[in-house]
Amino acid sequence: MLAMFRNGLFFALLAMAPATFAIDFWDDQFGDLKGDVEQARDEGKAGVFVFFEMDDCPFCHRMKEEIFSDQRVRDYMKDNFVTVAVDIEGDVIITNFKGEEVSQKDFAFKEYRVRATPVMIFVDTDGQLAVRYTGPTRTVEEFLALGEFVRSGAYKQPGMNFVRYKREQGL
Repeated sequence: MLAMFRNGLFFALLAMAPATFAIDFWDDQFGDLKGDVEQARDEGKAGVFVFFEMDDCPFCHRMKEEIFSDQRVRDYMKDNFVTVAVDIEGDVIITNFKGEEVSQKDFAFKEYRVRATPVMIFVDTDGQLAVRYTGPTRTVEEFLALGEFVRSGAYKQPGMNFVRYKREQGL
């Protein structure tokens, strides 16, 4: 009986892990993207990272479980970006980068044309879109390179895109 309880407790704790992870990784708990830009600027960060996701997306789950859970990614993102998750099917009201209140799904679809997930965007400290990346990254190293592509300002160089940047970085 005790073994069954322990196994049951283990699986119950395992089921709770993603909720704990979400609270720990994501900075924005209030849905104020305009405020997130101000926070990033005040803290000397490169900007805001927005992860558009939906519950039934296996690639979103893989990103959270294999990429965002890596301590190197967690540390890098905490040091350089304010992190936000947006449910593309969500009815929760958030404040967009212009300071307007909209539902998560309207923000995703109407403002960023997100139809499939995951989509990741990086917004600079002026509230302007810096980089949009559609789909999951293959590895932790590729995700860190994406963050560095934005943080370093390499995305601003004429003719530079992430594919070229990765090639130049030897990835």
